[in-house]
Amino acid sequence: MIKFQNAGKHFRTITEHKLLVMKYCFQVGLYRQGLLHDLSKYGAEEFLSGVYYYQGNRSPHAAAREIHGFSKAWLHHKGRNKHHFEYWIDYTVNKEDGLVGHKMPVNYVIEMVMDRIAASKVYKGKEYTDRSPLEYYEREKRYILLHPETRALLERLLHMLARKGEKRTFAYIRWLLRKERFGNET
Repeated sequence: MIKFQNAGKHFRTITEHKLLVMKYCFQVGLYRQGLLHDLSKYGAEEFLSGVYYYQGNRSPHAAAREIHGFSKAWLHHKGRNKHHFEYWIDYTVNKEDGLVGHKMPVNYVIEMVMDRIAASKVYKGKEYTDRSPLEYYEREKRYILLHPETRALLERLLHMLARKGEKRTFAYIRWLLRKERFGNET
């Protein structure tokens, strides 16, 4: 039975998260990604699961995993949103190498950082610090399958955020995006 009393709470949580990511993406010039971020969460496949497993202090996907061993909504979500590293996991040409993390485009790594900042702020509330996204990553990184260059960029940005704060990190990200778009002209 869907817990309809959670519908409004879940809607507010995902909307607060989406609006924060949009704000941060706009600040660094990723307008399209900011507008389109996590729209799949509003579709029935993800929204109803989010309502059912809503807890308010963590992702509903974690609760679904604890009960079922997986989250069908998460499988749906990560397969449609390129800012999740899981979207980029696939076999190599040599299938004997198994699954690997493929290199993520810089703009999606940056959206992933914005996503981590926003999620940390939404779930931690007043206890959020600029170290929070790094601390979450550090707890989980041994389980994360990332391309080495993607991992290096993600870690550089999370460490910069922890040490220098949003303002300086976002300035660096804007520079990085200009460099990515225009090469050595910047």
